[in-house]
Amino acid sequence: MKPLNECPRVALASIQGVLTDIDETVSTDGRLTAEAYGALEALKKAGFLVVPVTGRPAGWCDHIARFWPVDAVVGENGAFWMWHDSKAGRLRTRFVQPEAERAEGRRRLEAVRTDVLREVPGCAIASDQPYRLADLAVDFCEDVPALPRQDVERIVAIFERHGAHAKVSSIHVNGWFGDYDKLTTSRLMMGELFGVDLEAERAAYVFAGDSPNDSPMFGFFPNAVGVANVSDFAARMDHQPRWITTGRAGAGFVELVRALIDARRR
Repeated sequence: MKPLNECPRVALASIQGVLTDIDETVSTDGRLTAEAYGALEALKKAGFLVVPVTGRPAGWCDHIARFWPVDAVVGENGAFWMWHDSKAGRLRTRFVQPEAERAEGRRRLEAVRTDVLREVPGCAIASDQPYRLADLAVDFCEDVPALPRQDVERIVAIFERHGAHAKVSSIHVNGWFGDYDKLTTSRLMMGELFGVDLEAERAAYVFAGDSPNDSPMFGFFPNAVGVANVSDFAARMDHQPRWITTGRAGAGFVELVRALIDARRR
């Protein structure tokens, strides 16, 4: 990972859109600062495509797609994307899996829930679980005292024992049944919703993130950016971002946005 201020200006000036994680990338210590929200607004006003790509639930994504200055949002680590159709005046959702498959996945996740709570004392089902449609989120530090790394790894192992996919964010272990993740759904969304072949145009888009569940995105985008706290998880990721900000969390996101807008203006 190299400092963002070493990224060639020509590379920054060529960026057309920003895909970004939310927790501890746009947010800071669990809160959305005015500066970070203002950075999202500034990106939109400057003409960038803006798409949060998050592990957060459908209930959150409904709000984000309606009220935030974004073009769409990918939620639950790739289970769906939502966008506000301004022409029709309504929110739309595109699921990756059909309802029957999602229902079967939720049924199987109940067994995972039981085993996780029994085998890993101190963890909890995430407080945002009631607003989820496809995955199970296990809290290891958001609303519970932070668990040691080995306990987080035990949670992942339980998901995998049941045949589920599991990804670690800065606050949760998210698990689901289905062959999708943040990257596969982002690529599908960009093609279907915006007519962008992300495989061919990956250099024209930046992904910003901070944790292991962002690793596939870091590996795909040649100019992926990690906010400074990504260093906390660097040893646990298969792929690291090419660039890293000096600021942590939301301050790092603001730093990235300023660099992109400044490069475009010049």
